Amino acid sequence: MTQSLLRVQNIDVFYHDFHALWDVSIDVEEALVVSIIGANGAGKSTLLNTIAGVLRPSKGTIEFHGKKINGLMPYQAVTEGISMVPEGRRMFPRLTVLENLEVGCYIPKARKRKDEVLRRIYDLFPILEERKNQYSSTLSGGEQQMLAIGRALMSEPKLILFDEISLGLAPLVIKNIYHTVKQINLEGRITALLVEQDIQRSLKAAHKVYIMQSGKIRLGGIPKEMSQEDIRKAYFGL
Repeated sequence: MTQSLLRVQNIDVFYHDFHALWDVSIDVEEALVVSIIGANGAGKSTLLNTIAGVLRPSKGTIEFHGKKINGLMPYQAVTEGISMVPEGRRMFPRLTVLENLEVGCYIPKARKRKDEVLRRIYDLFPILEERKNQYSSTLSGGEQQMLAIGRALMSEPKLILFDEISLGLAPLVIKNIYHTVKQINLEGRITALLVEQDIQRSLKAAHKVYIMQSGKIRLGGIPKEMSQEDIRKAYFGL
């Protein structure tokens, strides 16, 4: 039986006076790809940012490997084994590709294995090795997304949070990026938590899916066991 790696239980999250998440619970099993689907403003990114330590829940608990992590700062979450590929990629434009990757291995255990992990990332994304001395601002959108994923992998995480990785990319590039996510999951046994607006792509990529609407989890389960009608109702809040 697959063990739970991440367990979010009944959390509420506020942005000042705005109630962004309401009693949200998800269970992410080890070595799986789990998707969180929802329209813009559904609360998906808020949930990821809360797991990553950027935001704090006002109620409920977040456990990672059985350890409560509610109060951790983002850098502490990385040390625990949680890494994030943020929406919009957020490169350091005046740093080279290699320097951007090196930013991802600031924790001690990652620094010790930097060269080995860097080699794996270059094998995964050969274009990054070719362009390692270029400023990241000179890369295409797809190449920047590869760099963002590579940077997240540099800390050797157990869990990667992917926030809208297909945003603004061409269909072929999106297909290749999703193929890479599956490859990382299968070869590296890294658990992936994906946030997406694209329903069909998420259903196809994930072992398990949660659908959010208006800050709440409306539906969750194994994609092949979920009817299109139930998915539609949950997505649109019908």
